[in-house]
Amino acid sequence: MMESISVSKATVHGIRTLSKKLELLEDKNSQIYQENVAKFGIPEEYVRKAFSEEAVLEATKSGKSTIYLALENRCKILGFAQTIQRDHLTTELDRIVVFPSHTRMGIGTRLLTKAVNDEKKKGTKTIIVNAGKKETHARRFYEKNEFKPTKETEMDAPWGSKIVLVTYQLQIEDKKHN
Repeated sequence: MMESISVSKATVHGIRTLSKKLELLEDKNSQIYQENVAKFGIPEEYVRKAFSEEAVLEATKSGKSTIYLALENRCKILGFAQTIQRDHLTTELDRIVVFPSHTRMGIGTRLLTKAVNDEKKKGTKTIIVNAGKKETHARRFYEKNEFKPTKETEMDAPWGSKIVLVTYQLQIEDKKHN
């Protein structure tokens, strides 16, 4: 099955398709809702606004944000990642989401690898990512992929509650010069 999976930057059509798929976040009984919204107490209105087609298209229009899609047979979305360029040397990996029926298949790793390789080509030196302190699965994923924890921060989430984030950093090196 892995042979039929590709990862690439999303086109406008891909973003529109992703937005429709993310409407699953409105189904309170779905696994994706339970694992990504209910678990963290995120209000529905915040989720609806953050993942709307308009918000995602606007973020990518500036050129500072990139959406990557993992596709099966170049049409079925299995997961996605989003990066945001912070400055010419630093990019934030804003999120990696693999839809529940496709987890534990290496899709998150493929999304991460594509994003890191693209950032390396652009001359980025550091990729940062934040994970909730209680998100042990996500934290293990980043640690397994050579991200190093650099700090913990308690902050007010945009939806009003307090959360503790662990910031990870990946130093990108040009292997040819080592």
